[in-house]
Amino acid sequence: MNDEPAVGLVVTGIGTVGADGFDFRTALGRHGYKYLPAASQYFLAAAKRALAQAGPDALAAVGPEERGAAVGTNSAALALHHTMDGTVTATGAGDLSPVTAPYFSINLFGSRLATEHDLKGFNLTFTSPRVAGLEALQTGQRALATGRARRLLAGATEEALPEGEPGADTSEAGAVALVLEPEPAARGRGVAALGRVGVRSFFLPPKVAASAEGAERAAALLRDALDALGHRPDRPLAVTAVLDGSPVGAAMAAALDEQAQGGRALGGQALGGRALAGKSERVAAGAGALEPVARVAAALGAPDGHPHAVVTAAAEGNAAVCLVTPGARLNARAGTEASAIQDAPAGSEQPMNGRRRASDR
Repeated sequence: MNDEPAVGLVVTGIGTVGADGFDFRTALGRHGYKYLPAASQYFLAAAKRALAQAGPDALAAVGPEERGAAVGTNSAALALHHTMDGTVTATGAGDLSPVTAPYFSINLFGSRLATEHDLKGFNLTFTSPRVAGLEALQTGQRALATGRARRLLAGATEEALPEGEPGADTSEAGAVALVLEPEPAARGRGVAALGRVGVRSFFLPPKVAASAEGAERAAALLRDALDALGHRPDRPLAVTAVLDGSPVGAAMAAALDEQAQGGRALGGQALGGRALAGKSERVAAGAGALEPVARVAAALGAPDGHPHAVVTAAAEGNAAVCLVTPGARLNARAGTEASAIQDAPAGSEQPMNGRRRASDR
């Protein structure tokens, strides 16, 4: 494997796919995809678009054992499971399709992706309620940081829930895929960084969330996550919160509302005294893990370049924060550093390529 450490990971490709109007023949090809579950088709198409943006050598620059994938989902298999249950109940297991039967296992939904792109480093699937896509980003980046691979395809995919299933009225269907690689590698290929993402996940027990201390506890967890992700309180922060109406969602929303109101109820410390870049955006959570990743993808393209926190939580207590540094800010910083290197006197110490100085964290 390449001995260069996978530091300073950046996003170089983004692919998004919606279920409305999706045709696998147009998105993927006429042959070989017909019997794949819809969620697999969506993620294959999103990955194809992300890799096209990252460039043809995004994966080819490293060997198969240096490529990894991580995908999050909550409902990719549910419609298929319903169909299989109906077949078994009506006529017996012998009538299950040998083409689709293997997909009873959620871990196989990313298998075609690994086969098509020769991803032999790792291939992970996450299913935690609502945060699965962000956990895929978090764990995938951790794997690269420890040398498990040099390139990462990560994101989320969902299929619509069957009618009558809890949450069917807020079903998600589609996929988002991101390509991540070390910043020095992107610069070496002449590809602009679309941004940087960092994720911290945590757990807020529903009983705690429903208590009088729920908002305070949620605020403390949010502060800790942002601190761990390296966000400085003096930098303006845009916030998008993907939340439901559960006690956990309400506690997270209350913490953010108190920050927006000056933190009066929490002594000005709802988010560690951070200044919000405008009013925080509130998004009603759907029945799946797709929306938070879609919001991360949207934040990467923000023209103002402000750091952007995407916050989400599930009724079960799973929660996560993704800190997005848009490409506009990264590229502006890269230009400043390049100018500083050019103007620096001979013999002066310069930051290592791809590594952030403490003052930049």
